[in-house]
Amino acid sequence: MKTAISVPNNVFHAAERHARRTRKSRSQLYADALSEYLARHAPDEVTEAMNQVIDELPVPTDPFVAAAARRVLEQTEW
Repeated sequence: MKTAISVPNNVFHAAERHARRTRKSRSQLYADALSEYLARHAPDEVTEAMNQVIDELPVPTDPFVAAAARRVLEQTEW
């Protein structure tokens, strides 16, 4: 989809330099930047996606593995 946006000159010039350095089109650079911004600012969506992945994982049947995983999670600083 095409759209028009306004950005400050200094941001535009920095983005142009970065696009050239990384050999990305301006469109790809802005799309990547917006995707990253949305991922960082939509924590509920990230949590939901992680929960979906976890729901699809098989339930561990080995009690040792389950206990070890629980200990690691309990000791992890969130």
